[in-house]
Amino acid sequence: MTKRALISVSDKVGIVEFAQELKKLGWDIISTGGTKVALDEAGVDTIAIDEVTGFPEMMDGRVKTLHPNIHGGLLARRDLDSHLQAAKDNHIELIDLVVVNLYPFKETILKPEVTYADAVENIDIGGPSMLRSAAKNHASVTVVVDPADYALVLDELSANGETSFDTRRRLAAKVFRHTAAYDALIAEYFTKQVGETQPEKLTITYDLKQAMRYGENPQQDADFYQKALPTAYSIASAKQLNGKELSFNNIRDADAAIRIIRDFKDRPTVVALKHMNPCGIGQADAIETAWDYAYESDPVSIFGGIVVLNREVDAATAKKMHAIFLEIIIAPSYSAEALEILTTKKKNLRILQLPFEAQEASQVEKEYTGVVGGLLVQNQDVIEENPADWKVVTKRPPNDQEKTALEFAWKAIKYVKSNGIIVTNDHMTLGVGPGQTNRVASVRIALDQAKDRLDGAVLASDAFFPFADNVEEIAAAGVKAIIQPGGSVRDQESIDMADKYGIAMVFTGVRHFRH
Repeated sequence: MTKRALISVSDKVGIVEFAQELKKLGWDIISTGGTKVALDEAGVDTIAIDEVTGFPEMMDGRVKTLHPNIHGGLLARRDLDSHLQAAKDNHIELIDLVVVNLYPFKETILKPEVTYADAVENIDIGGPSMLRSAAKNHASVTVVVDPADYALVLDELSANGETSFDTRRRLAAKVFRHTAAYDALIAEYFTKQVGETQPEKLTITYDLKQAMRYGENPQQDADFYQKALPTAYSIASAKQLNGKELSFNNIRDADAAIRIIRDFKDRPTVVALKHMNPCGIGQADAIETAWDYAYESDPVSIFGGIVVLNREVDAATAKKMHAIFLEIIIAPSYSAEALEILTTKKKNLRILQLPFEAQEASQVEKEYTGVVGGLLVQNQDVIEENPADWKVVTKRPPNDQEKTALEFAWKAIKYVKSNGIIVTNDHMTLGVGPGQTNRVASVRIALDQAKDRLDGAVLASDAFFPFADNVEEIAAAGVKAIIQPGGSVRDQESIDMADKYGIAMVFTGVRHFRH
């Protein structure tokens, strides 16, 4: 009995060659619409779908394959006489191979001017139905959704006259992943369209971007996935200009770095980061000077770190960065001379380019945090804050230089792991106290790093001070201005301690925990 294949694809890459090889192996081919036209024009004889169904394609192609003659031919179990008899009684011929890929829903909704009607019209119904029918009956039917699998299928058909059960099962698994991802995109699109912010089912889909050597530690397996609808300002979308493949920890750190730099748009800024914490932030009128400040913040910790710059890297800045060991440099662009400098004798230095103009769009994404047996979902901490809304709670208000420094410090503290303390002046970080189990320990670490550089320095805390001893430590070091959220039942004790030492203290009313 001649075997039959049903071919209906939107992505026609390689399909003519695949069909030609099937014909050489003696297969009949059923086809539809544009696929049939392409195969006919290439001289591949095909059977029109309406010859099989006995009904014309109708309703602008919405109805063409949703018919018992198609799905009966796909779903009939070859090991059950009752199924085969039912097929015979109803004049249903079996279909042994399905090659289908779907309407380009993703490509459609990525178009800037896509209309709702266009999106709806590009939701495939018949395609997923055929794929699911064939995949369900993978005991007998081979189903192909990915052109990358054409060669494998042809090789097995040529060698054995059929595909192996193992191959059919793996191809079926790929189909169900494919249709699930396709439906997830549709679900995401409609969820946004109707303004649903707390869906009862979370349907998200990602594509494998990179198989990784290992994860956070060598004993951990890991892979890197990218959103199916890519985010432009993302490490997953970055253009790598030089260096080794990014590691798991590289990606985590680089992501943290590009989040931090988003809050420093107004002036040339450089952020140096190590182990998810900023170790240096510098801001100036020129990117080279901003680099100098970031480097001077902590010349020890920056070694082997990640640096992100929010302006084009020029030759002068590149020469200074080239002089030390860095893992990754990220910037919106690089001058030709700067790129040549950075890549000379630095074949492993990872140099990434990102579209910084897309930063704002990246802020609307949700954050997902895995826990055992669950997933936490939240908005990013990108609240817009206006210093005019902050409250001076002490007798002495900050002077103009301190106001500028406090604004700088408050932007920087948001990205220090809790309990987080940062000491800065008005253009650079001086000391960082991240991730301690009590706040006074974080204060001491930050002040110790900043010692001998405290002229004009201010201190920021990501959350309120639970005890006045924190303020006393700060006063003893000589810091004269503090910014913190406030909100503790002991706020007045901290205010009184600040007044005692002539410290200006500002409450923002916003907490920035980062666990």
